[in-house]
Amino acid sequence: MNDADTLQAAQAGDEAAFERLVSDYRRELYAHCYRMLGSVADAEDALQEALLRAWRALPRFEGRSSLRSWLYRIATNACLRLIERRPPRVLPIDYGPAADPHDDPAAPLVESVWIEPYPDDQLPVDAGYEQREAVELAFIAALQHLPARQRAVLILRDVLGFSAREVAEALDTTPVSVDSALQRAHKAVDGRVPARTQQETLRALGDEELRAIVDRFTTAWERSDVDAVKAMLAEDALFAMPPHPLWFTGRDAIAGFLGRFPLRRGAPRERVLPTRANGQLAFGHYRSSDGRFAAHALIVLTLRGQEIAEFTVFLTPEPFARFGLPESLEDRPTP
Repeated sequence: MNDADTLQAAQAGDEAAFERLVSDYRRELYAHCYRMLGSVADAEDALQEALLRAWRALPRFEGRSSLRSWLYRIATNACLRLIERRPPRVLPIDYGPAADPHDDPAAPLVESVWIEPYPDDQLPVDAGYEQREAVELAFIAALQHLPARQRAVLILRDVLGFSAREVAEALDTTPVSVDSALQRAHKAVDGRVPARTQQETLRALGDEELRAIVDRFTTAWERSDVDAVKAMLAEDALFAMPPHPLWFTGRDAIAGFLGRFPLRRGAPRERVLPTRANGQLAFGHYRSSDGRFAAHALIVLTLRGQEIAEFTVFLTPEPFARFGLPESLEDRPTP
């Protein structure tokens, strides 16, 4: 079948044809919903709703716009409806003041308020640097501070490259209003993201230096070597551990917390497996239990040159399946 035949079959009620029709767009629509919502779980719900609405509306699709822009219109509005029903997602640094590293961790918040990590292998296969920059944690966190429609305008215009006219049609507004919203969104986001993206940093470091950083971190963490981890941190590094609302700022404060809790003497042994999340270095984090290592957290690192500028520990094993990480590991000697 060619594309026209597939579209005609899908409009006539052929579900297999519909699946073929949308298969090329699933990953990019999923990433779009994640940017809008800051949560992979919410993105899955929004994408499911969008595809269901698209299936029901397909017989009325007249081809006045491309199928891709039509699907993005439906997905964007599914996200906007979901945003109306729940609080914005944030990182702990946007939730409250920095904590004292000598205090015990605050109780985790059970409500869904935290940004979630996004697996790189769920990005479109041909995703370029701009697409990867647009899922970095700092950018996702900045987006969540925008009003929902400004957020949609920024993503559709800057990340996906739709014209002002196309965005206006998607949001049922005018191109002038789209341009105005884009200017306001730029002003708000530019003050919240670093001058250099992680993609630029990773490219500048190169594969060999990145492997060295991964090896240093793995060895230091698995040996519970607080001083070695501290040596990798920038002086003004940030550390957060959602779903706990606490966060720390400064190399000494972070090292003090690590030495009192996860890397203290007598703590359960730990292992880490390298992966990639949000276009950044990441590690599956495992803690020893009954002779095995059980999934415990996902660590996402933000680099500034060779130093760790931000250290985010997502304390839940739930993302492991999405990242293709095993739920447990066999024991082996500490390096």
